[in-house]
Amino acid sequence: MPNRFQHLELVCLNIDGVLLPDTFSPVVHRFLSRFGVEYTSLLERLILSQPRMVSASILASVAGLPWTWQQVVDEYFAERDRYLADHPLTVSPGTAELLTLLRDKGAVTICYGGMDRDSFDTYLGEYRHLFAEPGYITTDRIRPGIKEIVTEYFDYRYDQVLFVDDVNRFAEFAKHLDVAFIGVPSSFEYGFQREHMRRTGVRHIVDTLLDIDDALLDQVDREAAAGTVWAEHVPQEHPDQRGQRGARQGNGPTVRGDGPQPRTVRPPS
Repeated sequence: MPNRFQHLELVCLNIDGVLLPDTFSPVVHRFLSRFGVEYTSLLERLILSQPRMVSASILASVAGLPWTWQQVVDEYFAERDRYLADHPLTVSPGTAELLTLLRDKGAVTICYGGMDRDSFDTYLGEYRHLFAEPGYITTDRIRPGIKEIVTEYFDYRYDQVLFVDDVNRFAEFAKHLDVAFIGVPSSFEYGFQREHMRRTGVRHIVDTLLDIDDALLDQVDREAAAGTVWAEHVPQEHPDQRGQRGARQGNGPTVRGDGPQPRTVRPPS
């Protein structure tokens, strides 16, 4: 049996990009490419993990579209449906293992994200018994949602909570509040989130949920208890192969796998 948490109480897992594969980045890339707009590091930073109204308004502006934000949202979901026709959505590898491990470690586990609850019920319904009430919290209107989840939906201190997310903007808020964080940046070939997380100083960056094992969770638990979850450090690459579990050295940062090399792409004219 794994060790039970000694300090952490609540673990919050993002849905789109963590428990489910990232669909936002590739769909936004396709959307922008249709209108001849370059997908850049700055643009990705501005639109990820934002309320729909904000992201859609930015997309309309950069694409020069005379649309309302709701029209952009409608077109985004139409594009997403076309994307999912070629890329059927399934739960991320390691989801069942991580949820079971968190249960055995005594964590209260919930899922959150900007998607509607339907996605949670459809794709994660079979794991519903491994989540605490309310199971899923929609954060579109309360982005990023850390304060609301920790202090309103629940009643914990920030140092008792761990968030697992794929977006650096979320990590920045977690750092500001000194909340434990594990980054699972998207493997999208044109994405920049791994690079952004390194710049922010995320201590623990993994390729897949399979990399979040008992040893890593125990390390984060110790850091949360010591108040060092965001201690300054220089990220060190580990010699693990992509997607494999590997040893960490001491209590240093965890960066598993090299991940994709981010680059700017210009759509064909």
